[in-house]
Amino acid sequence: MKTTALGLQHVLAMYAGAILVPLIVGGGIGLNPEQLTYLVAVDILMCGVATLLQVIKNRFFGIGLPVVLGCTFTAVGPMIAIGGEYGISAIYGSILVSGLFVVLISKYFGKLVRFFPPVVTGSVVTIIGITLIPVAINNMGGGQGASDFGSLSNIALSFGTLLFIILMYRFSTGFIRSISILIGLLAGTIIAAVMGKVDFQAVTDASYFHMVQPFYFGMPTFEWSAIITMCLVAMVSLVESTGVYFALSDITEKKLTEKDLSNGYRAEGLAILLGGIFNAFQYTAFSQNVGLIQLTGVKSRKVVGVAGVILILLGFIPKIAAFTTIIPTAVLGGAMIAMFGMVVSQGIKMLSSVIANSPENSMIIACSVGMGLGVTVVPELFSHFPNSVQILTSNGIVAGSVTAITLNILFNMKPKKKEANKTVPQALTEQEA
Repeated sequence: MKTTALGLQHVLAMYAGAILVPLIVGGGIGLNPEQLTYLVAVDILMCGVATLLQVIKNRFFGIGLPVVLGCTFTAVGPMIAIGGEYGISAIYGSILVSGLFVVLISKYFGKLVRFFPPVVTGSVVTIIGITLIPVAINNMGGGQGASDFGSLSNIALSFGTLLFIILMYRFSTGFIRSISILIGLLAGTIIAAVMGKVDFQAVTDASYFHMVQPFYFGMPTFEWSAIITMCLVAMVSLVESTGVYFALSDITEKKLTEKDLSNGYRAEGLAILLGGIFNAFQYTAFSQNVGLIQLTGVKSRKVVGVAGVILILLGFIPKIAAFTTIIPTAVLGGAMIAMFGMVVSQGIKMLSSVIANSPENSMIIACSVGMGLGVTVVPELFSHFPNSVQILTSNGIVAGSVTAITLNILFNMKPKKKEANKTVPQALTEQEA
């Protein structure tokens, strides 16, 4: 019973992050309530499967640490962009390929990681966070195209939810603080229900049990720019997960080997691959659960394994998933400001340790963030370029990422020529004098 309770704590700590991604992506690509309910349910289930793939260590996959996996916020913006341009089938085609890509490079990613130092990953995460903010602002108004967009009731709900989350974060500690966004969503939805702005029809229509099915949204299609985007997102997520692995290694006092890391990366690749098959998402290690482990002092893999089982069971119950789909768009918008702002904050945190190291790093950040944001705002900038080039320039995140990687190689990895005769011999100096 105690193990179950501890496992449930892990579920609650990651639940807001787990449900917000499908709600935001599903809303962004125009899914109906039934489809959105399925998307939330299958994502919760796949979070459980992904977690078990990491916890159950064997010779092929699994890092064997109390790692909780959830859908990465890094993929939200790219998925909405891909869905808007190529359709939902291209989203899952790109996720499938990115999962296979991670499985294939898992053995070598320890060597590839040098191409993704903090100056690169921090720039990419910052670009993604910044490009997500307009999505949050639109939702705060009630959603783009809504008949009551910007109404006083929507503004009150969104800012009220945001204020509640801020106050919870300020005046609570420990576990309650870690689930402040989840509590904020619940409080905002209750107030919205009192205001008559919650429609419970989706909950009424949802069944108590369902079976997940492969390719629920149709067979995948494959677009080069979408595939490159999601592979880049996957590699950034692997870098983030590596930090979580080493944090948990330190907490559990278990030294990680190169084989352990490869198994961890391979487990994430398998999770992403399954996400593509069952129309879920890309997955990454959740850092909020690391905080919970530090808080409780419980380092057992068994507890996290129980959390994974709970998530799988919840994923088979659409009725529970449907409750999350009734959250009003304005309430979601208020929470999204906090969540996406934290993505930007995480990017800035990653950059803060390197920006003062050299002026070269400042130039890398300036150009990559500028290019990423610029292409996002003016996507037609490179419309006259050949299609082969537009693969790298049609998406702001890809353009910014490629810029960061290229400039990092140019400034920080390419050997610099030594300046000849830099030091003037002392004798010559005296002779000249």
